[in-house]
Amino acid sequence: MKLFWQQLLETPLLQWIGVTFGILEVFLAKANKIALYPCGIISILITLFVLWEAGLYAEILLNLYYLIMSVYGWYHWYRRVHEPAVPVAYSDMQQWSIALAIVGIGTPFLYCVLRYHTDSTVPLWDAWVSATAWAGMWLLARRKIENWLFLNVSNAFAIPLLIHKELPMYAVLTAILFIVAILGYFDWKRIIRRQLESKFQ
Repeated sequence: MKLFWQQLLETPLLQWIGVTFGILEVFLAKANKIALYPCGIISILITLFVLWEAGLYAEILLNLYYLIMSVYGWYHWYRRVHEPAVPVAYSDMQQWSIALAIVGIGTPFLYCVLRYHTDSTVPLWDAWVSATAWAGMWLLARRKIENWLFLNVSNAFAIPLLIHKELPMYAVLTAILFIVAILGYFDWKRIIRRQLESKFQ
């Protein structure tokens, strides 16, 4: 495996562009801005091409899922012009159950697909990263604060995976996402508190 800094110096321009839009997306998500979705869609489309070349097939499925959830989330956040925006909130038991089911079913399913139907060299690792991110993205689309927790579990495992697959810019992006997700969790916690305070004023 090439040294990380050597990988970074050899990173193609397309990856730099994809990562830049990915960074914009996460900062907009942290700020609770709907513009996160168009930035995210651009980043996803570039990332799909990069991941195909790297042979990270579960990550490709994950990014196709991101694409679908980005379109859904954009609609769900915006709804119609005259309707109020969907508020940030904590997940209830049903939403927790769905998120955990996504991880619990998604991980073994993806592992089996990757292990027996692709040439993946990291089937379990790839499956776990993708399934935890699936759950986080579903909660983000619903504007649930726990999305940051699931996404950071995914990020923590994705960073060494991306370095292993010689995608240093995406490892850097994921490290940034990890930090921003921590900040995003506390920002959304403050948003929820302000929403509750305004209800009782």
